[in-house]
Amino acid sequence: MLLLVPADVLRPRRPDAHFGAEADAARASGIKVALVDHDALASGDADEAVRRVPADDDAVYRGWMLRGERYEAFSGALARRGVTLRTSAEQYRRAHELPGWYPSLESVTPRSVWTVGDDRIAFDRACVELGPGPAVLRDYTKSMKHYWAEAAFIPESSDTEAAWAVASRFRELRADDMVGGFVLREFEEFTSSETRTWWVNGGCVLIGPHPDTPDLPLADPDLTQVSPLVADLKLPFITVDLVLRADGRWRVVEIGDGQVSDRPATIAPQTMVDVYSR
Repeated sequence: MLLLVPADVLRPRRPDAHFGAEADAARASGIKVALVDHDALASGDADEAVRRVPADDDAVYRGWMLRGERYEAFSGALARRGVTLRTSAEQYRRAHELPGWYPSLESVTPRSVWTVGDDRIAFDRACVELGPGPAVLRDYTKSMKHYWAEAAFIPESSDTEAAWAVASRFRELRADDMVGGFVLREFEEFTSSETRTWWVNGGCVLIGPHPDTPDLPLADPDLTQVSPLVADLKLPFITVDLVLRADGRWRVVEIGDGQVSDRPATIAPQTMVDVYSR
């Protein structure tokens, strides 16, 4: 296996500090590590980004989030060098973007509707489709939950002017990083912190805290309903974030591609290497 991590911007022959500990743990386990230029990837020059990557038939990326089209270019540039990413471009998009995974997980996640693009008419239609009541706003890949009152929570989706004010602020904050369109999710009352679970080839291999709350008590999620649905996705390496709803049911908040899902500080780098080197 070949592990690909972003290079440090100022010291391009060293891993980015955020991924350095995992790179060191991988090398200690006998795994080859190669560096990629994330800035070149993000700007669209995938061939330049991977020019230092040696040929290998099985690679896993552990790095910063990439848009679906950038990941596809990344995969293609690596293929031209004889390197095959374990997660294909289609699999990455299906895990990384909510419309890719939502149909399979609809029964265990808040009801959601989405737009293609960011225009007002499509947004108003989505509000009508979701129905009246409170909602949470995001795009295909990310919310702005740290701006909860101004760019995430919509108290009443039928109040289209107020809802559009939240959407406009969300759009402003996401700027060029916005992906796909608006996603409106039915608000549900949760009673626990989020738990991040890690899955390899459809099986849960690690349960830990969410990176935003690494020091909170860790809940033990009931995966009975979730497991067969995640297995049916047939994705090689993903994360599933779960939270307990007020009625005692475990709900999926988010699915992400494991390659770009952050490791909580309380999970040792070697433990994470053991997960994706299976």
